Amino acid sequence: MACETENADSVTFPVVDISLLSSEDELQKLKSVISSCGCFQAVGHGISIDYLDKVREVAQQFFALPVEEKQKYSRALNEAEGYGDDLVVNENQVKDCCYRLFLKVLPEDQRRMNLWPENPADLSETLHEYTLKIRSVMNDLSKAMARSLKLEENSFLDQFGDRPVLEVRFNFYPPCSRAGVFGAKPHLDRSAITVLLQDKEVEGLQVLKDGMWHTVPIIPHALVINLGGLMQVMTNGMFKSPLHRVLTNANKLRMSIAVFDESEAEKEIGPVDHLVSHTRPRLYRSVRNFAAFNYECFQKGKDSLEELRI
Repeated sequence: MACETENADSVTFPVVDISLLSSEDELQKLKSVISSCGCFQAVGHGISIDYLDKVREVAQQFFALPVEEKQKYSRALNEAEGYGDDLVVNENQVKDCCYRLFLKVLPEDQRRMNLWPENPADLSETLHEYTLKIRSVMNDLSKAMARSLKLEENSFLDQFGDRPVLEVRFNFYPPCSRAGVFGAKPHLDRSAITVLLQDKEVEGLQVLKDGMWHTVPIIPHALVINLGGLMQVMTNGMFKSPLHRVLTNANKLRMSIAVFDESEAEKEIGPVDHLVSHTRPRLYRSVRNFAAFNYECFQKGKDSLEELRI
């Protein structure tokens, strides 16, 4: 199943029922989608709409706090972790219209608890529980993706090491009508798999496909799955990591919650051996700490995957 949107205003977008991935038909549908789009809406993930609404509510409660309360968890000047607005990387930068709370959740011993809000009182517990549920979804998807390519199902997970990283970013996009300003500029994700819980009412996420921007519509009970650069590298380019962006809304605020997986920082990631052959030569160099590499390329206006291309 290919991406079905034809323009940025279309409302049709790939939907995959991940509870059916044991069937060959749904597995091949998944393979087709991520070979062309790299992004789809996942249903059948086993997380109830009531629970997803609880996660949204906790995030909304945090962002509704007074500024001075949120600033207790402010990130350091040149760090991503913590609360704050767009990082300034050069003097000519047009800042995104967005406030973020970015936290490392796993491994647990790497949590910086001084940056975890104490208000609302159940944020920490909810975040911990939610990310464990999402990690299970990610692992199931990673195994299914491997099976779709006739690989051993842990082929991608094994590259991440014994202590893979899971991070969450709460995004809060206030109303903004300034011309040329994004909620998030076009970028590639640093992950293998990103799982996004969208706002229930306000659209904004767009994915680039065939030179056109396609709006990801709202399905309140769905999770948006977006492949990051690591997956494109590990699959030797067979699965795509799409460029995506977030538009602002002049009248309405928008919120989303993204969970990212990453390998251990010093673990070398490269194409799976079985996906390299004389008919499909190796496309990418191996890389350590892709997150930092991807961000460095983004600062310089470069495409990290093109920089890794052999």
